[in-house]
Amino acid sequence: MARFRDAQEVYATLGAFFGALDADPELGPRFREADTVIRYVYRKPDAQITIRMAPGQEGQVDFGPSTLEPEVTMTMDADVAHRFWLGKVNVPFAIARGQIRTSGPVAKVLGLAPLVKEAIPRYRAQLEAAGRRDLL
Repeated sequence: MARFRDAQEVYATLGAFFGALDADPELGPRFREADTVIRYVYRKPDAQITIRMAPGQEGQVDFGPSTLEPEVTMTMDADVAHRFWLGKVNVPFAIARGQIRTSGPVAKVLGLAPLVKEAIPRYRAQLEAAGRRDLL
Protein backbone atom coordinates (compact mmCIF):
# COMPACT_ATOMS: atom_id res chain seq x y z
CA MET A 1 0.00 0.00 0.00
CA ALA A 2 1.39 3.39 -1.03
CA ARG A 3 2.16 5.87 1.73
CA PHE A 4 0.94 8.89 -0.28
CA ARG A 5 -2.66 9.20 -1.48
CA ASP A 6 -2.01 11.55 -4.39
CA ALA A 7 0.45 13.98 -5.96
CA GLN A 8 -0.66 16.80 -3.66
CA GLU A 9 0.39 14.76 -0.64
CA VAL A 10 3.78 14.07 -2.27
CA TYR A 11 4.24 17.81 -2.83
CA ALA A 12 3.08 18.66 0.70
CA THR A 13 5.56 16.19 2.16
CA LEU A 14 8.59 15.64 -0.08
CA GLY A 15 8.19 18.94 -1.91
CA ALA A 16 7.90 20.90 1.31
CA PHE A 17 11.02 19.14 2.56
CA PHE A 18 13.01 20.17 -0.53
CA GLY A 19 11.76 23.73 -0.11
CA ALA A 20 12.82 23.74 3.54
CA LEU A 21 16.28 22.45 2.63
CA ASP A 22 16.66 25.17 0.03
CA ALA A 23 15.62 27.84 2.54
CA ASP A 24 17.90 26.50 5.28
CA PRO A 25 20.67 29.08 5.84
CA GLU A 26 23.26 26.36 6.48
CA LEU A 27 22.33 23.53 4.11
CA GLY A 28 20.73 25.52 1.27
CA PRO A 29 23.96 27.17 0.04
CA ARG A 30 25.85 23.90 0.40
CA PHE A 31 23.28 22.00 -1.70
CA ARG A 32 23.40 24.74 -4.34
CA GLU A 33 27.13 24.04 -4.78
CA ALA A 34 26.04 20.88 -6.66
CA ASP A 35 25.40 23.18 -9.64
CA THR A 36 22.77 21.02 -11.26
CA VAL A 37 19.07 20.58 -11.95
CA ILE A 38 17.55 17.34 -10.67
CA ARG A 39 14.13 16.07 -11.62
CA TYR A 40 12.50 13.45 -9.43
CA VAL A 41 9.82 11.53 -11.30
CA TYR A 42 7.64 9.63 -8.85
CA ARG A 43 5.20 6.80 -9.38
CA LYS A 44 2.48 5.51 -7.07
CA PRO A 45 1.27 8.25 -7.08
CA ASP A 46 2.51 10.04 -10.17
CA ALA A 47 4.24 13.30 -9.27
CA GLN A 48 7.26 15.28 -10.37
CA ILE A 49 9.58 17.62 -8.45
CA THR A 50 12.34 19.56 -10.22
CA ILE A 51 15.05 21.28 -8.21
CA ARG A 52 17.59 23.84 -9.41
CA MET A 53 20.74 24.02 -7.32
CA ALA A 54 23.12 26.69 -8.62
CA PRO A 55 25.88 28.49 -6.71
CA GLY A 56 25.18 32.16 -6.09
CA GLN A 57 21.51 31.84 -7.07
CA GLU A 58 18.35 31.16 -5.18
CA GLY A 59 17.27 27.58 -5.41
CA GLN A 60 14.10 26.67 -7.21
CA VAL A 61 11.70 23.83 -6.44
CA ASP A 62 8.95 23.18 -8.99
CA PHE A 63 6.04 20.79 -8.44
CA GLY A 64 4.59 19.15 -11.52
CA PRO A 65 5.64 20.30 -15.00
CA SER A 66 8.67 22.59 -15.01
CA THR A 67 10.44 24.73 -17.57
CA LEU A 68 13.76 23.78 -15.97
CA GLU A 69 15.80 21.33 -18.05
CA PRO A 70 17.13 18.56 -15.79
CA GLU A 71 20.74 17.44 -15.92
CA VAL A 72 19.88 14.41 -13.77
CA THR A 73 16.56 12.55 -13.66
CA MET A 74 15.75 10.02 -10.97
CA THR A 75 12.63 7.88 -11.33
CA MET A 76 11.22 5.85 -8.44
CA ASP A 77 8.10 5.08 -6.46
CA ALA A 78 7.26 7.89 -4.05
CA ASP A 79 7.57 5.35 -1.22
CA VAL A 80 11.21 4.69 -2.19
CA ALA A 81 11.93 8.43 -2.00
CA HIS A 82 10.18 8.62 1.36
CA ARG A 83 12.18 5.68 2.75
CA PHE A 84 15.37 7.23 1.36
CA TRP A 85 14.83 10.44 3.34
CA LEU A 86 14.18 8.34 6.43
CA GLY A 87 17.65 6.84 5.88
CA LYS A 88 16.31 3.43 4.92
CA VAL A 89 17.44 3.12 1.27
CA ASN A 90 20.90 2.32 -0.02
CA VAL A 91 20.99 4.18 -3.34
CA PRO A 92 23.56 2.02 -5.17
CA PHE A 93 21.62 -1.13 -4.24
CA ALA A 94 18.28 0.48 -5.18
CA ILE A 95 19.72 1.45 -8.57
CA ALA A 96 21.09 -2.06 -9.09
CA ARG A 97 17.68 -3.56 -8.21
CA GLY A 98 15.82 -1.18 -10.52
CA GLN A 99 13.97 0.55 -7.67
CA ILE A 100 15.61 3.81 -8.77
CA ARG A 101 16.29 4.58 -12.42
CA THR A 102 18.69 7.37 -13.26
CA SER A 103 19.81 9.37 -16.25
CA GLY A 104 22.53 11.98 -16.42
CA PRO A 105 25.70 12.31 -14.35
CA VAL A 106 24.54 10.53 -11.22
CA ALA A 107 27.98 11.10 -9.68
CA LYS A 108 26.83 14.68 -9.02
CA VAL A 109 23.94 13.40 -6.94
CA LEU A 110 26.04 10.79 -5.13
CA GLY A 111 28.50 13.57 -4.31
CA LEU A 112 25.78 15.11 -2.15
CA ALA A 113 25.83 12.10 0.21
CA PRO A 114 27.44 13.96 3.14
CA LEU A 115 24.76 16.67 2.98
CA VAL A 116 22.01 14.09 2.63
CA LYS A 117 23.15 12.50 5.89
CA GLU A 118 22.70 15.88 7.57
CA ALA A 119 19.27 16.34 5.97
CA ILE A 120 17.81 12.95 6.94
CA PRO A 121 17.05 13.90 10.57
CA ARG A 122 15.35 17.06 9.32
CA TYR A 123 12.91 15.02 7.24
CA ARG A 124 11.93 12.97 10.27
CA ALA A 125 11.57 16.17 12.31
CA GLN A 126 9.38 17.71 9.59
CA LEU A 127 7.08 14.67 9.62
CA GLU A 128 6.83 14.77 13.40
CA ALA A 129 6.12 18.54 13.41
CA ALA A 130 3.39 18.04 10.82
CA GLY A 131 1.80 15.31 12.93
CA ARG A 132 2.57 12.69 10.27
CA ARG A 133 3.60 9.87 12.59
CA ASP A 134 1.80 7.59 10.12
CA LEU A 135 4.75 8.14 7.78
CA LEU A 136 7.41 7.28 10.34
